[in-house]
Amino acid sequence: MAAYADLTTSTLQGVLDDYGLGRAGKIDGLANGGAEVRCIFETSKGRYLLRVAQAAREYDIKREIELLGFLSKHSFPCPWPLQDRNGRFYREYQRRYLSIYRWSPGQALSVAGLNAAQLENAGRALANLHTIGRAYKKGIDNRYNFEQVVDLYRRLRPRLPSFFGKISRLLDEEFDYLRRHLEQRLPKGIIHGDLFAERLLFRGDRLTSVLAFESATRGKFIADLATAVNALCFLGDQYSLLRFRSLMLGYESLRALSLAEWDAFPNELRYSSLRFLVTGLQEWLNGGACGNGSRDFREFLDRLRVLRREKSGGMDELLMAMATGYDYRKYQKIKTTDRNHVAVCDAK
Repeated sequence: MAAYADLTTSTLQGVLDDYGLGRAGKIDGLANGGAEVRCIFETSKGRYLLRVAQAAREYDIKREIELLGFLSKHSFPCPWPLQDRNGRFYREYQRRYLSIYRWSPGQALSVAGLNAAQLENAGRALANLHTIGRAYKKGIDNRYNFEQVVDLYRRLRPRLPSFFGKISRLLDEEFDYLRRHLEQRLPKGIIHGDLFAERLLFRGDRLTSVLAFESATRGKFIADLATAVNALCFLGDQYSLLRFRSLMLGYESLRALSLAEWDAFPNELRYSSLRFLVTGLQEWLNGGACGNGSRDFREFLDRLRVLRREKSGGMDELLMAMATGYDYRKYQKIKTTDRNHVAVCDAK
């Protein structure tokens, strides 16, 4: 097995000995996820995932594990780290944190590879997370709230190349707009924060696991849903109304959006795009390759231009779906009530 960040076969075997997992057999290799290194391997006792994660503080790792434990106890499909012989869920390794998970069956698909049933199940899983997460009382810092992203952009802006003039002006305008129009008084709780296609494992149409909770925090449910729409419903150079409807069908089967959330949806889509655009620019300016453990800022620049209606890309259809989503459900409820009333009258 090739070494990455000095993680070698002998190092891996030493870790496995502490877990009592036997000898490592087939090793699928190391995947560099920027801030993470992942290694999938097999032993006589099963298939496992070794994760070496970078975190600013040990507290962040503890927080993530506590949340995963809570979700697992409530039957949410997510990974759960194994304990070694000393009862540890993780260990420090070269200023990172190493942990081992039993491998969840399933396959991560590309965005284009997701079908309507899988999108519906992804939406249902997100609503399930939001519903379960309401009972989670421990505080989790929101590292991606508006003010923190503003602060990050202020530090990045002087470093942007001169030929980024149009992009800088767009970002300036967008921050000014969202400062005035983002609604904060909306339902909140535990959110995933990064629900992209590679975070979802499927067996057929069934979703078997939701991965990567390092960005999980306490925040607005609609903000989490907006990130999922940006991640899963934008294909090529436009938003897909069919994908959006499938995702929302799954989500609202467990948790219906309020009128205020429907109203806030367009601006939350813009903020989600802005967040990933700014963090992608940070990675790019720091010398990271786009798409290597980060999000390509150009993809979110395209989304933001569509959302600002500066270019075509399905936004009109999306806005119409959002504008009618709440009213349609309300109409259906009234219609059902009327039918029930008629049935009662006929019975009398």
